[in-house]
Amino acid sequence: MEFDCKGKPNMILNIYTDGGSRNNGAEGESAIGFIVCTQENKILYEKGQYIGKGTNNQAEYTALISALKMAKVYNGKEINCYSDSQLMVKQLLGEYRVKNPGLRVLFEKVKELEGEFKTVSYTHVKREHNMIVIADSLVNKALDNKGK
Repeated sequence: MEFDCKGKPNMILNIYTDGGSRNNGAEGESAIGFIVCTQENKILYEKGQYIGKGTNNQAEYTALISALKMAKVYNGKEINCYSDSQLMVKQLLGEYRVKNPGLRVLFEKVKELEGEFKTVSYTHVKREHNMIVIADSLVNKALDNKGK
């Protein structure tokens, strides 16, 4: 779902992300879901995408990377990121170290993308949060369809 507000200067955007793997903990069929919203949570763009084999944590990071790239398209300057992945949020806030080499690459990509915005914040939210529920449904639809 897309609305025509691209190019609006100095937009504050909220992004909600989720990633999932059907073999949680090990590599399995994985997908991402994300939503880009105005500061008032008007949905500008939402997407679910099958990404192939991966872990749940890889999918969480991949969803965030995709959402940050889309936030650039909408000329976002200040980005508020919300995720139900406590691990990812705490790693991005510097509270946890990134020990896994595969996640390290994705973590570094997020940090690189952060540099394209004035500010980026990260907040852990419960999976019952209404926007995370939508992102989760996008993940599950993508997994069910496996890229079809």
